[in-house]
Amino acid sequence: MNPADSSNVRPGPARITVIIKALNEEARIALAIESSLRAVQGIGGEVVLADSCSTDRTVEIALRYPIRIVQLAHPQERCCGVGPQLGYQHSLGEYVYLMDGDMELQAGFLERALAFLAQHPEVAGVGGRVVERNLDSLEYSERARREKHEAHRAPGPVDRLDGGGLYRRCAIQEAGYFSDRNLHSYEEFDLAVRLRARGWKLWRLPISAVSHVGHDAPPYRLLMRRWRSGYVCGVGELLRSSLGQPWLRLVWRGQRELRLYLGVLLWWAVLLSVPLWPLPVAWRVLALLGMALAPVAAMALRKRSLQRGVYAVVSWCFNTAGLVRGLLHPRKATQQPIASRVLREPAEPFGNGAAGALRRFPTPPRPPSAYRS
Repeated sequence: MNPADSSNVRPGPARITVIIKALNEEARIALAIESSLRAVQGIGGEVVLADSCSTDRTVEIALRYPIRIVQLAHPQERCCGVGPQLGYQHSLGEYVYLMDGDMELQAGFLERALAFLAQHPEVAGVGGRVVERNLDSLEYSERARREKHEAHRAPGPVDRLDGGGLYRRCAIQEAGYFSDRNLHSYEEFDLAVRLRARGWKLWRLPISAVSHVGHDAPPYRLLMRRWRSGYVCGVGELLRSSLGQPWLRLVWRGQRELRLYLGVLLWWAVLLSVPLWPLPVAWRVLALLGMALAPVAAMALRKRSLQRGVYAVVSWCFNTAGLVRGLLHPRKATQQPIASRVLREPAEPFGNGAAGALRRFPTPPRPPSAYRS
């Protein structure tokens, strides 16, 4: 159905909407939904699953629960930015929380976040700690190492809420839209710079908000998957969407990897120029090999691992190519409604008489100390 079609009977306004964006998450979607239902119980809220045309049992599993399920009408529109906006189109909450289908919402976080927003009217959104559970993968272990040094992961005022956050609907409306439907990644950073450009603040609390189990795949296969899905194009799409906008300065300042990728482009240009140098062939071959291997050697020394050094440089190259590809990617109007269909409407808002439905999902045992606030 068209998103503008309001023929379905819908519940009244809710205090919080938890949006779960998902694509082929049959292994984890039940935990994401159940943790969200427990979180909104007693607060007054709803859970919306925004499905990007999953081809596995994600929707079949979700249909067991009293939640709203909406789905893209056109699978070719799949990307990270379209899911949150699709869910937002079908949301009713005064506050909106965004999470992925491979996450679990931690008990008590929404109450703490609501209390913080009530006390700080200048804050548009608040997040918490994202606990990564999949540290066996090279990609996610490298990410965990980087995140230890990222300022926006620390409690206090931050410049973005990667990993999800609770936002005021009024702030989202002022920013124009929830997420840019054109972005294949960086959608949360895009929302952050649009909010900050309008004077809003963001905050991260020193408590766990969600736990996350990323997709387990060999690192180079994961890079190929991100290339095929367009995920690596996100930084270029973000840069293009910001050109001529008041938040371009915030994007340039906040995405330091842009400078890295520009450096990689310069490195490529130098490598391509080597065959044209007025030197004997043997010297040109040596120069080409030396300059090609120098970054790998430098990163291997820095990371004290040849495997990690090689992976870092290969990842740079994938992301730099994605930057160029993203800059050239055509765009659709960000506020144009996303064509979708409603697969399921809940009978009533959660937290307002739905306790019976929630009794099927008892509170799980207390998590290990690594996940406590």
